[in-house]
Amino acid sequence: MIGGKDSYALVTGASSGMGYEYAKLFAKDGKNIVVLARSRDKLEGLKRDLEKEHGTKVMVLVKDLADPKAPQEVFSELEKVSINVDVLVNNAGFGVYGKFQNTDWQKEAEMIQVNIIALTQLTKLFLKKMLENKSGKILNISSGVGLIPAPWSSVYGGTKHYVLGFSNAIAHELKGTGVSVTCFCPGNTRTPFFERGGAEGAKMSKRRMLEMDAATAARHGYKALARGKTTAGAGLTNSFMFFVVRLVPRSLSCSIMNYMLQPENR
Repeated sequence: MIGGKDSYALVTGASSGMGYEYAKLFAKDGKNIVVLARSRDKLEGLKRDLEKEHGTKVMVLVKDLADPKAPQEVFSELEKVSINVDVLVNNAGFGVYGKFQNTDWQKEAEMIQVNIIALTQLTKLFLKKMLENKSGKILNISSGVGLIPAPWSSVYGGTKHYVLGFSNAIAHELKGTGVSVTCFCPGNTRTPFFERGGAEGAKMSKRRMLEMDAATAARHGYKALARGKTTAGAGLTNSFMFFVVRLVPRSLSCSIMNYMLQPENR
């Protein structure tokens, strides 16, 4: 089991995709879980399934992390009912697709709020208690495009660059404290991501042979979290990204990403 038996893992974005799979992995290991997302119906269904199958305790929190007040509300509500979170999975996030001059600023502002600000604030809030207890684990989800600039997803890619840099930096600050921070950079994963971000037409979204399913991706991240790794990746596209970022000039890597992310019919 990751973390203490009587403590909880908090998983954001738990109603679908990798967040849903992370909740299942924790439950299978007998860990209590707080599942957080915007959809109460989906979370309540997940709670029923996990409690019935694994007998673990599951608490539902319905929050929209695009609301600047949400991170503090999450922390305060859990403190109020004396739930100790010793594992934090910052999985919630979404993308916005298109040329920067054409994309919607309000959607991008909400994306920055979820992908960067909420992730950072939740990390700060729960980290302090973990440090007091000298024990805890944090998993922050970046992306393969957190390694290389991503034309057609410029702001999304920028948010994932931030997650990787931020996570790596504090992981080193925390050495010797009993608290670890893992940044997981999955490759192209079969989740609602492309649909929500409006990127169904991107060439990468059509290349199903490069995809992995959400359950497989989550297992890779879960193992990295358990081992306390600082950075981990998974998938063919991810392996390609790590190769490109190390060996290919930045201008060429941008050209490659432009080809992969541009619309199929372009």
